Amino acid sequence: MILAVNLISTFLLCGLIWMVQLVHYPMFHRLDKQKFGEHIRFHGLRISILVIPLMVTEFITSFSLAFFQQTDQILHLAGFFIVVLIWLVTFFVQVPLHSKLSSGFNSQVVTLLVRTNIIRTVLWSCKSILGFYLLIGT
Repeated sequence: MILAVNLISTFLLCGLIWMVQLVHYPMFHRLDKQKFGEHIRFHGLRISILVIPLMVTEFITSFSLAFFQQTDQILHLAGFFIVVLIWLVTFFVQVPLHSKLSSGFNSQVVTLLVRTNIIRTVLWSCKSILGFYLLIGT
């Protein structure tokens, strides 16, 4: 059951991060510059409704699998390590960039947001591939 919840949260987050990477963040360059801070604050509030519960669920279930699951322990430890990296990038790179943008448009910061978000996109893709492997193997 824990594995199923973990895989669902990971797969949902992976799909969401790809949409953000390919559509949402690049669209920031096209938003109304006069209301840009409002757009970013709206984005932050609305995306949090989706992301926070999924990320917390993924973290807790990844931790549980890594430290309490008897089978595939190395794979689960690798999955938890990936989740920790995602959290570090989120809170030490992406969140500060969003904070800078909440005061107004800055093309360089938007570009940096897109470029650094590829780290999370790759990490969630790796976590999903690992999840598919665990799913097929069970």
